[in-house]
Amino acid sequence: MPSFMREINIVSRCGSIFRSEKLKEYGLGENNHSYILILCRNPGIPQEELARRLFINKSNVTRTLAALEADGFVTRSPSEKDRRVTLVFPTEKAYSVLPLIRETLREWRRYLTEDFSDEDREKLVELTHRLAVRAAEYAELSEEAFGEDYGESGGDRG
Repeated sequence: MPSFMREINIVSRCGSIFRSEKLKEYGLGENNHSYILILCRNPGIPQEELARRLFINKSNVTRTLAALEADGFVTRSPSEKDRRVTLVFPTEKAYSVLPLIRETLREWRRYLTEDFSDEDREKLVELTHRLAVRAAEYAELSEEAFGEDYGESGGDRG
């Protein structure tokens, strides 16, 4: 029997391919959608907090934000309270692609689960959420770090 982690990795990698194909014409890379989702829900979030919520190291977030800023999806500015803190804001361009991102994520989810019963879908979400919470515990992060950032009621989590 194959490892469930191998299966999760396959789903994740194929999801990246799907998102890349759907979003490339809008100038978004395979994982940039996660930034847009979080930023549109949390405008003005500190860059360090964004890294924590994405489970990505700060230097990678800095590089990706520089690219998103160059492409007009985000702006960054120092906090007025603490100039060492960089705040990140979505632009109108980010808000304009948000519906496309959400639909792309829903489309992938529908494709993956088209032959699942409602009960199967609910159980899958419950079990994978439990895995995510456990993984976040290992990384010493709270469940709130990824709670609602990926769409309404978890439905848009790629």
